[in-house]
Amino acid sequence: MSGHSRADTVGAMTDTTKTNGGLQVRSAPLVSGATLIGVGGLIALAGVAIGGFHLLSAIRKWVSAMDVPPSELARQKLAQAKAAATAGADAWQHAPTDSRAPVS
Repeated sequence: MSGHSRADTVGAMTDTTKTNGGLQVRSAPLVSGATLIGVGGLIALAGVAIGGFHLLSAIRKWVSAMDVPPSELARQKLAQAKAAATAGADAWQHAPTDSRAPVS
């Protein structure tokens, strides 16, 4: 050994990691970075929760202020679409024969 004890070597290896004289990575900045990413994620999650709650309450107020509830409006629009599809199919099936002339 060259004057270093085994305890010195173990202590040095906990702070940095060497791979055959190549890349040296210090663990403290990596741990700090991971901690900051975690804290930032929690802050972002809190922002999404607050914004989502506000958006849901605004939608509830908007729906309660509507004259026709959305479910009834959807039923009406579906009935209109079905009637239009039926009318279109009937018109296509019972079209006059001269209107079916080939287009040149």
